[in-house]
Amino acid sequence: MDAHRSKLRLLRMNVPIDFRKISLRIETGQDEPFGFELYASTRKEELDAWGWPAEMRNAFLQMQFKAHEGCRRAFPQADFLVVQLDGRDIGRMIVDRTETEFRLVDIALLPECRNAGVGTALLRTLLAEAATAGKPLRLTVRKGNRAARLYHRLGFVKASETEMDDEMECRISLAPAPH
Repeated sequence: MDAHRSKLRLLRMNVPIDFRKISLRIETGQDEPFGFELYASTRKEELDAWGWPAEMRNAFLQMQFKAHEGCRRAFPQADFLVVQLDGRDIGRMIVDRTETEFRLVDIALLPECRNAGVGTALLRTLLAEAATAGKPLRLTVRKGNRAARLYHRLGFVKASETEMDDEMECRISLAPAPH
């Protein structure tokens, strides 16, 4: 087992994370294989339930991954970021900052890094940035997605909904310090 997987395995064993070692870098074309691995990991439970053979599963994932990458056209000014922990790629975050809002377009972490506080740390940092800019942070989450619990804990509320998704937002105002 390589050192990268060994470190990630420690996360599953509840070894504390040094959050100062979380960093973001701009995604490049060379990140596509990692992006696919990450995307596939986010669909694993769903596809396991379907019981498809590996070849059919892979073809479906490739097709869906390409469609998912269409968000580059939908959010051309967004920052497409790779999340790193101690220099290792562990996730992806897409943030679109506009004149009226900050939008978390996507956030995903490798399974070994979920429920370890990494997503919370990233969201708190983004919430602080949005608050400083005086803008709400908005996101869309699929109904039934476990991440919705995290968003609620961090102060997000449902702003609207569709049949499939909830639109959530968090507005944090930075009140001036009393004199």
